[in-house]
Amino acid sequence: MTKIFGHRGASKVCPENTMAAYTRAYEMGADGLEIDVHLTSDGIPVIIHDDTVKRTTNGKGYVKHFTLAEIKQLDAGSWFSSAFQHERILTLEEFLQWICRTPLLLNIELKNNKVHYEDLEKKVYSLVNAYGMKERTIYSSFNHYSLVQLRSMDPYIDIAPLYSSAIYEPWNYAKSMGALSVHPQFKSLHPIILESLQEHGIRVRPYTVNQEKWLHYFLDWQVDAIITDTPDVAVAIRNGEIPEPKGFILEVYNKMKKK
Repeated sequence: MTKIFGHRGASKVCPENTMAAYTRAYEMGADGLEIDVHLTSDGIPVIIHDDTVKRTTNGKGYVKHFTLAEIKQLDAGSWFSSAFQHERILTLEEFLQWICRTPLLLNIELKNNKVHYEDLEKKVYSLVNAYGMKERTIYSSFNHYSLVQLRSMDPYIDIAPLYSSAIYEPWNYAKSMGALSVHPQFKSLHPIILESLQEHGIRVRPYTVNQEKWLHYFLDWQVDAIITDTPDVAVAIRNGEIPEPKGFILEVYNKMKKK
């Protein structure tokens, strides 16, 4: 069965990467959560998407320039709605303390493709193991060197390169770095590529799939997981509660799939 991952939680209805978004996604029936991790200036892994705090808090500046105490003072919810004014940036450890008591799967994206964080891989890996989440955690990143470093630390963890455009024979590229999973931008998955990935035993989890027609499409392909801002809609479609729409893109892709 295709798993449903809440992208930064239920980020369509709650401020992304907050506890409100995570608990809401869990309530919606998501099978897992996708989160983003940076380091503070004092080396603490915290959960936020951007390199800076400007878009999703009431502060300004790079995450790497804030101490944990300073970043904890920021309001991480009011930008979305005043109803979330008490949301704060979570540390990875605070989040793990919660998720380890649930059955949820976890996808940690290491956000070090633009900013270098000393020992980010080791710190995240150690915390995941400390909370017994190793078997339920997938590590992804646009920084593929970082994933190779994680692989060198542990040959058994699930690493998944993120990419947003066509990669030549991505199944071979993934295997070259010791990965058996990929997280491609969903529109890069031409049916021939998707079919070849599956034939080569590579787990496929496209991001960020929000439109109903595309959710139907990837569920029909039985990909391993779908990463979405709308886990409630994805779960409803998987449960057969929302009928498949008729649309040009879906019809064309289905025809291509059958060739």
